[in-house]
Amino acid sequence: MTDWSTLTDACGTAEHVPSLLDRFEADPNGVRSEVMDHLCPQLDTAFPASYEALPRLAQIASACGPEDLTSVLLAAGAIAACSPGLSEPDSPLTVYSAPIGVLHMLTDRHLRRAVEAGEYVDLLQSLLSFEGAEIWDRCLDGLHSGEYEVVCPHCGVNMFIVLGQDGYFCCTDDYALGEVEKSPLQPVRAQDLTGLPRRLFTRAVADGQEELAHGIPYLFGRTACPDCGTDFSVAERVVAGWTL
Repeated sequence: MTDWSTLTDACGTAEHVPSLLDRFEADPNGVRSEVMDHLCPQLDTAFPASYEALPRLAQIASACGPEDLTSVLLAAGAIAACSPGLSEPDSPLTVYSAPIGVLHMLTDRHLRRAVEAGEYVDLLQSLLSFEGAEIWDRCLDGLHSGEYEVVCPHCGVNMFIVLGQDGYFCCTDDYALGEVEKSPLQPVRAQDLTGLPRRLFTRAVADGQEELAHGIPYLFGRTACPDCGTDFSVAERVVAGWTL
């Protein structure tokens, strides 16, 4: 039996967390923001009580209906994304591997039902977080928003990577304000994708997310800085920006 009074969340002692999770179970969509305020504020910080809540979140997810499941899976996914990697001693991903396995299975199933692209990307990131896939479990959202901000590896200028209805290009000025100098993105051929990029592409296609799938070869492709002409990997600059 967990002694919650010995654990902490974002507000101090976690003795109130069991009752908070009871309310979350009764109304996942209505209580999710409060749960996140206590267990994973700003979606980037977790606490001992956050990880201890994972078994209960797995139980809640297993019992709730499709209309509430997304809220539970995203809450658990945000917590898992904060965990040290599987290579770290006593990683919560290892300590709580059983409930995380349940959450992963439910997310995998629920992804196939997601229709809206934003929800799909959020769930896909949760799926990766339960697997311990660092970085990409937090920065796929640009595939939906259509934009990443990165820095040139040579001259240091800030750049926009644009993926979507406005085209597939790199620029250094706000492209929404008018004509700007653009460098086209050079996608990897779909058949040449390997590892995680190939898995993401194949999964998005299989789940009917064709627009998202179309952007993945560009995200893992190359382009050049419009200012200095330096060629670079788009994905490497996205990762570099996240790890700063």
